[in-house]
Amino acid sequence: MPRFEANPARRPALVAGASSGIGAATAVALAEQGWPVALGARRVEVCEALAEKIRADGGEAFAYRLDVADGDSIDDFVAASEKALGPAEIVVSGAGDLEFGRVWEVDPETFLHQVQVHLVGAQRLAYRVLPGMIERRRGDFIVIGSDCADRPRPGMGAYNAAKTGLEALAEQLRMELEGTGVRASVVRPGQTQTAMGMSADPDVVGPLLEDWARWGFARHPYFLRASDIAAAVVAVAATPRGAHLVLVEAQPEAPLRESDTAPPREPDTGTEEGSR
Repeated sequence: MPRFEANPARRPALVAGASSGIGAATAVALAEQGWPVALGARRVEVCEALAEKIRADGGEAFAYRLDVADGDSIDDFVAASEKALGPAEIVVSGAGDLEFGRVWEVDPETFLHQVQVHLVGAQRLAYRVLPGMIERRRGDFIVIGSDCADRPRPGMGAYNAAKTGLEALAEQLRMELEGTGVRASVVRPGQTQTAMGMSADPDVVGPLLEDWARWGFARHPYFLRASDIAAAVVAVAATPRGAHLVLVEAQPEAPLRESDTAPPREPDTGTEEGSR
């Protein structure tokens, strides 16, 4: 006899930060599992266009404006999404933003906003959705962390601090939720091609990349794609009850060498841009 009742076949999923990059890829990947998806981001028109594509491909999708730095916006998004799709079974906290800079050079309000988006936004989502999950005695609350939480990089402004705090928050949640039937998990990307940080001044990014290489953060030029992280999110959510993927870290596989002495091949950068 199974120790846990299986998850229902229909699992509505809420994705914060679904307008581009990892969030958009995750919404598509979850919909491909046959699960309804609610897409939330400030650029709601982009979310709606993606939702239309998901529906055209036979999936079920709903788009609604979401600003995770605004508690009222989160309340409205969750209420509208659950009215449209049903109670949330999966929540992916993936809203992100990035401003490069040295800690002492970043404007404190910019620093605070980064923390609000990455860390406080996730707590606001948890505050809004976890009581219902606990009442139903099942659910997956998944945060998109970063290997910066484990290995901070210079020049990342508030990103290192915010992601470190976010992963600590998820670990705390996991302990607090033990025995409720609700799983809190971290999907931790390594270097990933997204649009985040693409507005940065090249004069800032150039020295930053040199610092990364100096500190050993650039072993090879390959990047993950957003779809790779989406696949990791699906793996976490699709794990049958009774097992819990607590932390899944994805790193880009190194380019193949021609031989032990030959240099790596030039990377295939694909069509996505930027890095996460």
